[in-house]
Amino acid sequence: MPKAKSKSQKIFVLDTSVLLHDHHSVNNFHEHDVALPITVLEELDQFKKGNDSLNFEAREFIRFLDQLSQSGKLLDWIAIPGAPGGRLRVEMREDASVDAHKIFGQHKADHRILNTALHLKESYSERPVILVTKDVNLRIKARALGLEAEDYRFGKIKNLEEVYTGKSIRNGITNALINQIYKEGFASAKEMGISNPKANEYFILRNGKDSVMACYDAYREEMTRVDKRVAYGIKPRNAEQAFALHAILNEKVHLVTLQGIAGTGKTLLALAGALEARRQYKQIYLARPIVPLSNKDIGYLPGDIKSKLNPYMEPLYDNLKFIQNQYHEGDKDYQKITEMLQQEKLSIVPLAYIRGRSFSNICFIVDEAQNLTPHEVKTIISRAGEGTKIIFTGDINQIDTPYLDAHSNGLSYMVDKLKGQPIFAHVTLEKGERSDLANLANELL
Repeated sequence: MPKAKSKSQKIFVLDTSVLLHDHHSVNNFHEHDVALPITVLEELDQFKKGNDSLNFEAREFIRFLDQLSQSGKLLDWIAIPGAPGGRLRVEMREDASVDAHKIFGQHKADHRILNTALHLKESYSERPVILVTKDVNLRIKARALGLEAEDYRFGKIKNLEEVYTGKSIRNGITNALINQIYKEGFASAKEMGISNPKANEYFILRNGKDSVMACYDAYREEMTRVDKRVAYGIKPRNAEQAFALHAILNEKVHLVTLQGIAGTGKTLLALAGALEARRQYKQIYLARPIVPLSNKDIGYLPGDIKSKLNPYMEPLYDNLKFIQNQYHEGDKDYQKITEMLQQEKLSIVPLAYIRGRSFSNICFIVDEAQNLTPHEVKTIISRAGEGTKIIFTGDINQIDTPYLDAHSNGLSYMVDKLKGQPIFAHVTLEKGERSDLANLANELL
């Protein structure tokens, strides 16, 4: 028989939303116990078919549970592999002195999960029992019943104010050093008094009216000049956009993230930079997470997979058209984009179908990356072969996925974990350049 747990060790009751977010979640509660209401297993069964990330997470956890059940009965506490001292069990009972069905006047799966947590709270009165769910409404209901409830915090960014922006302004730099960067293209970061800069961090170095844009090269340990380059007819309109294009066109950087509000040029710069560097890659892939309206899968749309994806990919085509319209129809660069689309050198790729693939010498642009989970981001990056560059763009304040927020989405998580790596660069774009009307909406509405 397993040893009795101490009063300080908790029992975490997991909701279905947590397992669909991260099938490894049961391994992240350390020495504490994890209880799974039987209702959660019934809900997981409804998600096991399909190609979306939720379906993958459901299948992976079901396989994990099947393997774990071979070492003992799931109705008993079973040690969780990889969790020191942690145990897991499936809880069948839902009887407690308080009935969530009666309190809320409705029979539904969420209320059954609440009743399971209430039963465990009464059965293990000496230990804290905490419901863990990504569902905000379920957390509120749990607290209304006197239950402790938490979001699944593994992989969440604690303080958004401290999120790495990839750029900063430094005043008081001597004119001599600014002139050196202009003339020679580089200067010492130490002489500027900049200590511990991160790899590929961008700077605006100033002395009064004199200034220069620079990037910290971790290989040379020097500040290098950043110029405003034109990429396939697209010219940066501000320093942030110049930094973004520099990162995209930097052959030493294999992973780029661009974060910013609507109209800052994230997707446009990613596409223009990829087209400018097209000779380095066999193909350019464009993708964005599909977040269907009214909880409907894309299967209800008519046509083949390409026809189903087109409505979701229109923003990418809009940006391609904008780039193409920088040239006349008879120009070689105009016709090149049409030719690349026809020959599938420039191709739309459904994210749901990339698992298991390997991409070599590919430029992969992932738009709306704030709608990805940390696990989905890892899945995409782990597909990268030799010579591949991945560019993620998104706005962490415009998330369409119900169980993600600015703290827990894959874009924020990636920036926080990878900052300072020599092959990674990040730029936060803040100034809108779409139009005065769009800027007015962002500021006042």
